[in-house]
Amino acid sequence: MKELVILSGKGGTGKTSLTSAFAAISANKVLCDADVDAADLHLLMAPEIMRQTDFEGGGIAVIDKDRCSGCGRCIELCRFDAISETFEVDPISCEGCGVCVDLCPETAIDFPIQVCGQWYISNTRFGPMVHARLGIAEENSGKLVALVRQEARKIAEEQGLDMILTDGPPGVGCPVIASLGGATALLIVAEPTVSGIHDMNRAVDLARHFNVPAMVCVNKYDLNPDQAARIETGCKQNDVMFVGKIPFDPLFTKAMVEGKTVLEYAPDAQVNKVIRQLWETIQASPPMSGDV
Repeated sequence: MKELVILSGKGGTGKTSLTSAFAAISANKVLCDADVDAADLHLLMAPEIMRQTDFEGGGIAVIDKDRCSGCGRCIELCRFDAISETFEVDPISCEGCGVCVDLCPETAIDFPIQVCGQWYISNTRFGPMVHARLGIAEENSGKLVALVRQEARKIAEEQGLDMILTDGPPGVGCPVIASLGGATALLIVAEPTVSGIHDMNRAVDLARHFNVPAMVCVNKYDLNPDQAARIETGCKQNDVMFVGKIPFDPLFTKAMVEGKTVLEYAPDAQVNKVIRQLWETIQASPPMSGDV
């Protein structure tokens, strides 16, 4: 079983559109949306939810007035000013660090675990899918990413599927780190801009740090061919596999509006030939073909 994680150094590079296109091409796979902070793969996959489970993350401090002596120690300790002079905890300001809970001399502060979101196992027209929705301003997105990937792997093992196709989160933070471990390979989708190159390089460095093979493709390359050429040259100079360039095409947006992948919306479009070639190149790459 192999897992291809599709990442980007920033949001909006087109990784979800590309993931959905690969879903339409590939067979014997389970889909996984690991971008739990802003999940949107479901908008194109139209999943039929088969199972919904609450995700429990961190706790929020709650002061028991009957046990509280009013010493004010918790107010002194709270770096986030989440506790008022009347010993009420503001749930929005509370970061769930637990310092007040551990150091309250009267043990008057409880720390109930909160429901931070939900995760789902669904059926789609392209196969099973595991996805999630994190609540607004909730924490532990890295933990939720690890959970959905773990569940996707269970489904793949149970159903004898060959691949996990994971739509990863953008950036280089905790959710991205949680999406890296154990992956067969990463595909980093870059934009042909100065900031896009900077963000791509950070993602490449992160992949190297965790020793996960990385590949790079450029989306909308023809909007800035010079910067696209810089990315391709830089990859070759830094021993990063460059797998292809995708032209800008309004068909992606039109397909999104219809809730379809670009391959479903316009099967004979030239851009789909590029995507199919890109997929073949990725499949033949050393990490995905097992040559490493």
